[in-house]
Amino acid sequence: MNIPPESLQSVFDGAFTGISQARASFVPNLTPHEVGTITNVSTGIARVSGLPGTGSEELLEFPGGVFGIAFNVDEDEIGVVLLGDYSRLQSGDEVKRTSRVMDVAVGNGLLGRVIDPLGRPLDENGPVATSDRLPIERPAAPIMDRAPVAVPLQTGLIAVDALIPIGRGQRELILGDRQTGKTSVAIDTIVNQRDRNVVCVYCAIGQRASAVAKAVANLRKENAMDYTVVVVAEGDDPPGLAYIAPYAATSIAEYFMGAGRDVLIVYDDLTHHARAYRELSLLLRRPPGREAFPGDIFFIHSRMLERATHLNKELGGGSLTALPIIETEAQDISAYIPTNLISITDGQIYLSPSLFELGVLPAVDVGKSVSRVGGKAQWAAYRAVAGDLKLAYAQFVELETFARFGARLDEATRKIIDHGQRMRACLKQPELSPISVPAQIAVLLALTAELFDRVALDQMVDAVRSVQKAAAAIPADVCARFESAPKLSNDDRDAIIAIARRALEPFEPKPNAAKKTEPATREEA
Repeated sequence: MNIPPESLQSVFDGAFTGISQARASFVPNLTPHEVGTITNVSTGIARVSGLPGTGSEELLEFPGGVFGIAFNVDEDEIGVVLLGDYSRLQSGDEVKRTSRVMDVAVGNGLLGRVIDPLGRPLDENGPVATSDRLPIERPAAPIMDRAPVAVPLQTGLIAVDALIPIGRGQRELILGDRQTGKTSVAIDTIVNQRDRNVVCVYCAIGQRASAVAKAVANLRKENAMDYTVVVVAEGDDPPGLAYIAPYAATSIAEYFMGAGRDVLIVYDDLTHHARAYRELSLLLRRPPGREAFPGDIFFIHSRMLERATHLNKELGGGSLTALPIIETEAQDISAYIPTNLISITDGQIYLSPSLFELGVLPAVDVGKSVSRVGGKAQWAAYRAVAGDLKLAYAQFVELETFARFGARLDEATRKIIDHGQRMRACLKQPELSPISVPAQIAVLLALTAELFDRVALDQMVDAVRSVQKAAAAIPADVCARFESAPKLSNDDRDAIIAIARRALEPFEPKPNAAKKTEPATREEA
């Protein structure tokens, strides 16, 4: 097909005119970027110059996808805490502003996942499916937005639920020397929240990879990962990740609390968090204080733990219960970081190494443990059966210490010691074996009714297990009243004691055995 030259020329002229008009009307959309330069890189930190508009705690982007938080904003340079692999960074590399603060992915897609503080998956289940994000640093709820702590958070540990009750919205510190079972208490509490509509967040800070793997394996074994988010900053991660880990985990927990749900968060442990912050502060040349910690070490923990609360009904009625863990040295609970956290929290659970060595697990020292919420967050059934238990146990511990000197004891003192030994046996509990509320009530009632006093000490484990199994026979209406009734009625008490008495009949001494032991008893007297 032949096209006349005149037609081609007109087409070319029209196209040229259109391009000229488009070029004349084009307004370039310029996006300014502030770019700085790395002047120095050291362990976990970098110093940057050339970013005068950077704000405090702003997120900065480094080459290779590494991010950092602006910590020190000085006149000439910025001290940045690095949040990734900084081995390839060097002086002269470009740094860009992001004009936003550090945030983390939140949402239901995190349930059952193991992530790092940046929201990146550490398991083998693919990318994290979330669309919402929250800043890791958020102000705590005002006082007028909070409601009283009145509903208990059952741990499944009879020693805690009966003697040191924890309420939903409370902050209860777990402290003790290394290898005394602190993490086990927290994991048992998470496992016990199954079928209780409580979301759990486990934050591992500076732990060994093997310890984290064991905790996750236990949670998977007990089917607890379905309602749990695990946030991990391992021991070989940069100190910046260890520093932001508990704040990121708290924001994840606050998302569920804002949706009206009850949430439990475990910080394991804040000793490593404080050490990571001390390392960063010393590298950034911040003035050191007591034990070389910076002056705001109290503030970094208090502003985080204050976010744990119980919201009022107008805001959904959700709650965030915090169980921070701290490690003591040589049983010194009056050290700097432990005393800071004791003053921030609403009580503490102290795990004694001496009890741990004796095989009393969980090794809860009742004398040094306290819950400042106390009976306000405990069901009436517990208050009825465990009201004097803590005092009686403390008296037993003192008398037992006195009896070790070989003193001659009267009959009343010997009876208190025998009863206390059975009390201690009732409070023993294997790991990952939560006890239901009816079973706990049955054991405590049998203990206060002195039904265990006729059982030999070497049979106490089987006797307690028998009472726990027999608790399944408690009528459903009686179990329902444990949570709703203002007090435990005498009829309910008698019915539970009768069930416990029948369960303990096989463990009571036979009449013939009693006659054989009677002469020896008289000689001792």
